[in-house]
Parts: sequence; structure tokens; C-alpha cells
Amino acid sequence: MEKVTVKVVNARIRRDDRVRADAQRNAEKLRAAATELYQERGLQVSLREIARRAGVSHGTLYNLFGTREALIDEVVVGLAAGHLGEAAEHSLAFKKAGEGFAYYIEKVCELQATDPAVADIVSGRYPAAVCLMALCGQTKDAATRIIERAQAAGAIRSDFTAEDLLLFFGTNALLARAAADIAPDVWRRQVAFLLDGLNTEPVQTRLSSVPLAPPQVYDVIGRLAGTP
Repeated sequence: MEKVTVKVVNARIRRDDRVRADAQRNAEKLRAAATELYQERGLQVSLREIARRAGVSHGTLYNLFGTREALIDEVVVGLAAGHLGEAAEHSLAFKKAGEGFAYYIEKVCELQATDPAVADIVSGRYPAAVCLMALCGQTKDAATRIIERAQAAGAIRSDFTAEDLLLFFGTNALLARAAADIAPDVWRRQVAFLLDGLNTEPVQTRLSSVPLAPPQVYDVIGRLAGTP
């Protein structure tokens, strides 16, 4: 009887080990698939699409992660924390605070235009995702330091705030996405106008991109409004 019991217990242990190993493999597949799709199309990608890309069932995804926000939190730090942190560090390393401020805005906007995941992460679209919101908080703190440093140096107007910058990042993310296949560099014009407007010295930045034609403008505005 004891030998039979030992065999049963051992069989259960082996089965549990297989289940855990399968779950771990499936979780890794889902993280990889989520990372790919988020970078391709942003955080709004459906969970069914992620499960399909990973080659697992929709139910498996829910069993392992439960919610969209939980899956986002699994990959969000690896997706953007390094890029955003580097942008802030490089900005603060500039000897001239005004140049560092300009670099930071241009770099974050470029990241938003080239990586849809970063665009959604900076805008904080998923408040129930704890890790994502923590990263948003870190981004705001870094922006505050960069802004205050530039203001202390007299490089930019004194009433500009981190909240103003986050609003600009939010609108830039929408513009970059709406115009991606029409004028992928149009965001650069908006950044140039913002920087010129904030600069305490009269400047006129040479624009690196041409203005949109009227039909293109209407097309982009229609996309931003969600209409054809």
C-alpha cells in the first residue's frame, strides 16, 4: 500500500511540474507577443490578438494574467523605462539647461512617433496598470526637474509646468499616430513652434519638415476626431 501511495504522489508531483513548466512557457510567449504588438500598434491591441500571436488560447491568457492592465505591467518597464530614463539623463547632462530642455522634448516626441507603446505609456491611458502609472510618475518627476532647471537658468518662460508638458506629449502622441502614413515628421514642426514660444529669447527655429497640404490637414484632423 505504501509503495502505491508513493507512486501516486510522485505522479502528481511530475504532473504539477509539467503544468508549471507549461504555464511558464505560455507566459513567456504571451510577454513576447505583447511586447511585439505593443511596439507595432500601441497598448490598445486586444488580448485576443496577443493570444493569437503567442499561439495560445484566449482563456490561457486570462488564467495567467487576468486583465489587460496586468499584462501591460508585465512588459511596460522593459518597453519604455530605459528609453525615457536615458532621455532625462542626457537632458540633465547638458551644460546649458535650455538646450537640455529642448533635447528632452524632441527626444520624447521622437520616441512617441516611432514607438506606439511609448506614446501610450507617456499619456497614462491605463490608470489601473500600477507599473505603468509608476513610470508615468517618474516621467513627470524628470520633466519637472528639467523644466525647473531651464527656468532657473532663465532659458524658458517661468509659468510653464510639467502638466503643460504632459498635455503636449499627449497631443503629440495623437498627432504622430494620425499622421504616421501621411507626414511622419509633422510632429517636428509642432515641437519647434512650442520651443520657440517658450524660449525667453526671440528665436525662429529652422523647420526641418514642410507644412501639410490642406487635404492632408483635413485628413489628419478627421482621424483625430475619429471620422473618415
